Amino acid sequence: MKKVLAICGSTRERSSNLQLIEAIKASYETQLEINLSANIGTLPQFNPDDLGEPGEAVSLFRQQINNADGVLICTPEYAMGVPGALKNAIDWTVSTCEFSNKPVALITASTLGEKGHRALLNTLEVIEADIAELLISYIQTKVKQGQVTDEATNEQIMALMDSFMNKMNAHDS
Repeated sequence: MKKVLAICGSTRERSSNLQLIEAIKASYETQLEINLSANIGTLPQFNPDDLGEPGEAVSLFRQQINNADGVLICTPEYAMGVPGALKNAIDWTVSTCEFSNKPVALITASTLGEKGHRALLNTLEVIEADIAELLISYIQTKVKQGQVTDEATNEQIMALMDSFMNKMNAHDS
């Protein structure tokens, strides 16, 4: 069974993105082992002077990515960009290349999300992640109590996850 690290771009306790991760985890529990990363809001502020000795939280985060066959990122858009905690977490991986050629399923789930999605997609392309992507606008109307309630969104998620699993399988060959 493939191991997937899920990273929630929101630090809110019961965010729509966390609920989306939970829904995906439940839907794919027989196909994927999906584990949620520690809250990225607990990572220290990125400092290039600390790259050699980044501390325990950063080392654990990097190790979780390395141990995963793929990474699922579910994130909102903040101020038409990438949430600061998520950008900070990714910054800690740039010089150590954890995302290089790593299959990544990127879901931006927000009110609109287009600009934040594009910004994060650009960042992941620069660090050479192997990306499957989906933008879900108006997420608050499509997820309730850990369940995706919109059928079209469910179908889009299934297509994304099929592409993501194909990318992980291709990395085995």
